[in-house]
Amino acid sequence: MKHTLRSTTDDTLLDLIVVGGGINGAGIAADAASRGMQVGLYEARDFAGATSSASSKLIHGGLRYLEHYEFRLVGEALAEREVLLKKAPHIVKPMRFRLPHQPYLRPAWMIRTGLFLYDHLGGKRTSLDKSHKVRLNAGHTTTEDLKVGFEYSDCWVDDARMVILNAMQAEEAGAEVRNYCLVEKAQRNDNHWVVTLFDERTQTRFTRKSKALVNATGPWVKHFLTENIELNSPYGIRLIQGSHIVVPKIHGEEQAYILQNEDKRIVFVIPYMDKYSLIGTTDVEYHGDPRAVAISDKEREYLIKVVNQHFEHKISTDDIVFEYSGVRPLCDDESDSPQAITRDYTLTLDGTPSKAPVVSVFGGKLTTYRKLAESALHHLQPFFPGLPEGNTDTSLLPGAESYDLTHWQAELQRHLPTLSTSLIKRWLTSYGSRVVTVMLRDVDNVGDLGEELAPEFYAKELDYLLEYEYIYQLDDVIWRRSKLGIGMSDGDKARIQAYIEQKIAQQTVQEPELVD
Repeated sequence: MKHTLRSTTDDTLLDLIVVGGGINGAGIAADAASRGMQVGLYEARDFAGATSSASSKLIHGGLRYLEHYEFRLVGEALAEREVLLKKAPHIVKPMRFRLPHQPYLRPAWMIRTGLFLYDHLGGKRTSLDKSHKVRLNAGHTTTEDLKVGFEYSDCWVDDARMVILNAMQAEEAGAEVRNYCLVEKAQRNDNHWVVTLFDERTQTRFTRKSKALVNATGPWVKHFLTENIELNSPYGIRLIQGSHIVVPKIHGEEQAYILQNEDKRIVFVIPYMDKYSLIGTTDVEYHGDPRAVAISDKEREYLIKVVNQHFEHKISTDDIVFEYSGVRPLCDDESDSPQAITRDYTLTLDGTPSKAPVVSVFGGKLTTYRKLAESALHHLQPFFPGLPEGNTDTSLLPGAESYDLTHWQAELQRHLPTLSTSLIKRWLTSYGSRVVTVMLRDVDNVGDLGEELAPEFYAKELDYLLEYEYIYQLDDVIWRRSKLGIGMSDGDKARIQAYIEQKIAQQTVQEPELVD
């Protein structure tokens, strides 16, 4: 709601325009803005609207990447795991993973070697427990034949919220940040770019100028280069579909499971939203519109089969309460199989001192987005003499300031005693300290929360999302800013949608969009 144009106009020469509001684009914008650059971040649909909200929701090194000798990628990711735990403790949390041992798939020595490397590749400064052998609850949790396994540490993350918080951080550092704002064309005019955009919210077309451009459009990176900028793409992109299903909790243990399959792939079974299990992912070559990707019957059957081979509690398609698919835009390294394609990122630079630069992002993974952003700024350093070093390794994402879950949970329970502990925990693990400092700063009692639009979803929370988190329509709220859409009734959805439309209409009347 408050995200209208600041002092930026058609004539303003920005330092950098970032096209694409997934994790890489948002991360680059946050890094650049924190260094004092004038930045514009523009996303055609919603932030995290494609790949960045369709992950397995893990901050991890990628244990299986060791089999493909991706030691640099794994080491960097493991080091970043520690950085992100401190940078966003409200949305990143440690999690233990159990790997049932099946000798005919991978011998014990291979797993022990891999886990030893996994424990040490990220450096000595780790706050997470090391790996060890573990006896499984065979016959109760796992099947009777799966008695022994290995346990190690990684982290869980709310992937879409990670994107939103980086966009917020960019804006708080002075960037112009817009979703539902399509970059139609980018034209190089000697030493700067002229970018034509269409804002879906206002139905207006406008331009922005910048000294440099970043193409962080994910699955559309090659298309944007060839069609919107009219440059040749130095690399191809392979789209790999990954699908997940959500079912009622398979077991009562707090650990996640990583399951080996005969095709050498692995499937995660992750505790999700207290009462569900998140199961994924698949690896399937995809051809088509990235926004039209959807789970197939074959993928459902694959995931269900792997789970039923490992757990006593059997599931079927009838148990699925939610499912989602995304495409991972991987840099084409001509690997034979989808699972062998590198998950590392590749950045390309096209530009000279007299020709405005464009950096394009090929590949990448959620865990290493911050390092990717640093690399993008390093590529642009020659065009911005005196650009300071970044500080994103120590700066906190919005909501991490003075964050203490136990302390704030007790304080809010005392202040609003009729609210459930589950609601207060959801608030704090979504918005962090911003719950206290912003969302509830003028709330003295439950009546101040406004209408309960859906069970434990009050108007006050929606007002916060409208003002600070760029929402425009229902799906932004129930699938990306939260996951409340699981189990939500049609009536609840209709009330939320109506409230959004009413508030946006009121804002349009009260505060007309500035005209460039």
